[in-house]
Parts: sequence; structure tokens; C-alpha cells
Amino acid sequence: MKFSVKTLVAATLSLAVTGPSFAQGGPPFTIAESGEGFSRLSDAVRAIGDSSATIIIAPGTYGDCAVQTSGSITYKSEIPGQAIFNAGTCEGKAALVLRGHSAVVDGIIFQNMRVPDANGAGIRIEKGDLLVTNAMFRNSEQGILSANDPSSSITIDRSTFQRLGRCDRGLSCAHSIYIGNYGSLTVTNSRFEKGNGGHYVKSRSPRATITKNSFDDTQGSATNYMIDLPAGATGVISGNVFVQGKNKENWSAFIAVAAEDILNSSAGLNIHSNRAEFARGVQRKTWFVADWGSDPLRIANNSLAPGLTRYHKR
Repeated sequence: MKFSVKTLVAATLSLAVTGPSFAQGGPPFTIAESGEGFSRLSDAVRAIGDSSATIIIAPGTYGDCAVQTSGSITYKSEIPGQAIFNAGTCEGKAALVLRGHSAVVDGIIFQNMRVPDANGAGIRIEKGDLLVTNAMFRNSEQGILSANDPSSSITIDRSTFQRLGRCDRGLSCAHSIYIGNYGSLTVTNSRFEKGNGGHYVKSRSPRATITKNSFDDTQGSATNYMIDLPAGATGVISGNVFVQGKNKENWSAFIAVAAEDILNSSAGLNIHSNRAEFARGVQRKTWFVADWGSDPLRIANNSLAPGLTRYHKR
């Protein structure tokens, strides 16, 4: 299957780079501004405290994790795609638990995150602004999971989300990305594929910008919506390519609006210039956008495969 939009080859980390099993020489975690090195990520975070600094992460695979409670920290792989956080979680949540002023995550791979409540994530953002760029999240229960912070924003760019999500064990589903009541969510130039359940993007933020991404569900298993805005949202969904696979838990829509609550206005939500189709061999009738809300949406100039109906008012 070919994706025609060049920007959808966003996930440069899809190179599937594999780092060595340990950091090569010197301390694995170095504060760029001071040159001070640490053997544990948590010690580097603690040393920064309420300041602003960048932690450079040497190539390696780490079972490490950290909790950031203050300050503004950039977590940056020295070589993009060669710093891998594998299976280590803090507070039974994630590799990075973030509740400081802000955080940037650049060039890091997160994989194999699992915790007792089945919400193991690469990143748990609980407070503050977050920028994720050139990162990969794979083979985990969730990629990014947030709490609520209406005053802050989450931005994700040029990243890959692969083999994430679950809906089993009688527990609430996990998703590739699940954002709570954050001020805004922006997802651009990223790739979602091979989901293991739940939605690819689920967001309760009142403002969503989801543009120039690819959602390839061809090898998905027990997945649900590509994009779920369960409380409604304004913003724009454009320039995306959606491919719905065969093995769905729910194939009734590609994009769902206000399916659980009408807490946010969706007036003018602009869904345009997307391409939506089915994986090879899949023939079914479903909706591109299903809307449980009461606000007028703008849905225009989308390329829809046979069997797809533009809009359904639930």
C-alpha cells in the first residue's frame, strides 16, 4: 500500500534502529549545560531541580525511569533512535512521569511498558507543557497517557506509534495516545500502525490539531477508531491518510466526535483534505465521521473509498 503524501513518512524512527544493550563509555546521562554526568536518569533530573536544562542520553538500552516534579527539562538522545528505554517504569506508570513546568522529549525510543493497571506508557504527562519529537513508542500498553491540565499544551511531531493499546482483562481500554483534559493537543507528521486495541488517538482536549499523519490499521488487531474526540473538540483534522484494517473491535467509524460526553464545543471542527480507505481485501460500509454532538462541523474535500459515507449524525 502506498501513501502519496510525502510528509506522512514522518516517522524517521521507523528505521527500526537498535541500540547497544548498554551505554558505551562514560556516564549515560549528562546535563549539557554543566557537563555533569550521572549513572541514573533520576539523579540527573533531581540535579536540575527547578531549573531549565537538557539531559543528553548516550546510546544504549536502559531499564531506567524518572519522575520530574519541577523545572523545564529536555530529554535528548545523543544519537536519534539509539537511546532506548525498555520496560522500566516509575510509580507504576511510565518511563517518564512528568509533572514539572515543561518537558521536551527528542529522539528517544520507548518500548515494552507494562504495569499492573495495564496503562504502562512511555510517557505519563500529568502537568505542564510537553513537546515530543522524532520519538518512537512501541510494544507497550500505551504510548503517551496524560492527566488533566487545562492550562498546558501537548505537541507531538515526527514520531511513530506502533503495536500499542489493549482492551482486555476486563479493564478500561488503553490507546496509542490518550490525552485527558489538556488545553490543546497537536499531532503532526507522525505515524500510527499495528494497534493492539483501543483507539490510535483519543483526546478529551477542547482543541485538537491533527494534521499530516498516517494511520495504517492494516495489521491492527481488535482496534477501534482512528481518532476519538469523546468530549467534543474544535480545531482541524487535515492532510491525514487513514487505512482501516480487517481485524477491528469496532469498525463503525474512522473519526468519532462527542461519543461519550458533550463537554466541549465542536463548532466548526474542520475535517478536510484527508484520504480514507480500507486495507486490501476489506469490503464494508461504514462512516468517515460519526458525530454524537449538536454543533455544526465542517467536513469537506476528503477522498473517501467506496463503502465510506462522509458523515453520520448519531
